[in-house]
Amino acid sequence: MRRPVLLAVDDDRDALERVRTQLVRRYAHDYRIESFGNPDEALRTLHVLADAGEDVALVLAASSLSSTSGRRLLDRVRQLHPLARRAMLVPPNVWSDRPAADAIRDAMALGRIDHYVPRPAGFLDEVFHQAVSSFLLEWARERLIVPQTVHIVGETWSGRAFELRAVFERCAAPHAFCLAASEQGRELLALAGRDARLPLMVLPDGRVLSDPSNAEIAEVVGAPAELGELDFDVAILGAGPAGLSAAVYGASEGLRILVIDEGGIGGQVRSSSLVRNYLGFAMGVSGSRLAEQARQQAVVFGASFLFMYRATALARVGDRFSVSIEDGRRVRSRAVILATGATYRRLDVPSLETLRGAGVFYGGPVSEAPALKGKDAYVAGGGNSAGQAALHLARYARRVTLVVRAPSLGAGMSHYLVRAVEATPNVEVRSSTTVVGGGGDGRLEHLVLRNGGGQEDRVAADALFVLIGARPNIDWLSAEIARDAHGFLLTGADLDGHDWPLERRPLSLETSMPGVLAAGDVRHASVKRVASAVGEGAIAVQLVHTLFADEPPHLRTRTETTASAASALDRSRQAEGNRDAA
Repeated sequence: MRRPVLLAVDDDRDALERVRTQLVRRYAHDYRIESFGNPDEALRTLHVLADAGEDVALVLAASSLSSTSGRRLLDRVRQLHPLARRAMLVPPNVWSDRPAADAIRDAMALGRIDHYVPRPAGFLDEVFHQAVSSFLLEWARERLIVPQTVHIVGETWSGRAFELRAVFERCAAPHAFCLAASEQGRELLALAGRDARLPLMVLPDGRVLSDPSNAEIAEVVGAPAELGELDFDVAILGAGPAGLSAAVYGASEGLRILVIDEGGIGGQVRSSSLVRNYLGFAMGVSGSRLAEQARQQAVVFGASFLFMYRATALARVGDRFSVSIEDGRRVRSRAVILATGATYRRLDVPSLETLRGAGVFYGGPVSEAPALKGKDAYVAGGGNSAGQAALHLARYARRVTLVVRAPSLGAGMSHYLVRAVEATPNVEVRSSTTVVGGGGDGRLEHLVLRNGGGQEDRVAADALFVLIGARPNIDWLSAEIARDAHGFLLTGADLDGHDWPLERRPLSLETSMPGVLAAGDVRHASVKRVASAVGEGAIAVQLVHTLFADEPPHLRTRTETTASAASALDRSRQAEGNRDAA
């Protein structure tokens, strides 16, 4: 197997030599280094590598290249080598050059480059290497060659094999899938032995699990079913951005934290192949990597996680809360944070529901995209996740169609994504349109689309990714906790007019059950963005401290509060008398 290629292009000979020297010294053992002073020559080499089936991990192209040749090179990289990262080599003072800076911003906004890299300035330029290493890590993760990758083998793409992939997707764990009849599938089956049953998993350490349960998968990804204790300070239900944030902040402040999620980690952000507008990640970050790093951060601080187990009930028992889990266990806590998030709504088209996992998917195309090379893919939805999904699919599929119910993309999508979608040549947008039908023989083959005028159009389709609307994940929750008309939890001032049993006012994120907070997408009027969910998770922890500082008075009813106030007044008078006597 030949080494993956790192390719640099710069028309400044001295600058190119510095780049090549840095790459050779640091990466030549594992990568093949190619450098060119002419973009046309580099493009010919990329064609040769693609025809030979060789991997290109990173292309570095100087911003000084002519706009036409440089643009053609970067555009073709995406078509010839979809997984390759593309970065623009820029001089250190580029941001003081307004036209050059605008060109870089435009290239990033339109999806022509993934990011920029300052040209190396000295013998050991660790800023340069930090950027290169980050690109190579993302490439390796998407190429599924990181050491932690779990290999799944199934007879078909659907059925239990799809369920296993979905579980690993929810756990944000690196995994790869192949059919048992493929060359790689046969090799893995031979490794597994005669007694192996499909579908099976081959773990990084060589162990083989035949048709593993969800609990076994949770064990593999580091969230075992066994708990060392059943009594915690805070039970967090949901491991999306809000729940993970609460786990990090709570555990870092010494609280005993348990996070429970019937799926895995990340929530809806897991469907995002690249989040570019999250604070601190200038190069962007995939939703799964963001979630994985947040969980690791929480674990380091001491938080516990329980995956693949569904909460079935929440009740107050004395001065504690009791969370019932589907296997019969009950977890106790002093406070509860509901961060269960929301899920994408179903299409309610029976013919498509039967093809779920066989061409029809709810969520983003993180793992399915590579299999759609040269095919036609559709994305239903008009939010940021739908835009990110369309751009990710465009790297592989022959054509991607974004089906949007609204009259324009701008109605629900960030401006930077709208620009990128409109600038991608193989992405088409059908506004004021919905998916109303479809089908196929064992796998999706066609869809039926209806426009605003009621006209229907039957189109050939190899895959449909549904990212429409949202409904809160609280079907199991007691109806006594107040909700809005759409089922989202009411908190704080929005509880005015609803029953509130205490003398004090509810805290800003507190639900109608005192001591139970809500954060993130599950909450009424929340801002559906990753950063706001993370912020609410952090705020929820601060409110937990307020509740604990006020214990037990925050649990008292109005009658109890009046009696307590009288008692406190008596104690105050007695203390005054003692001071006078002294």
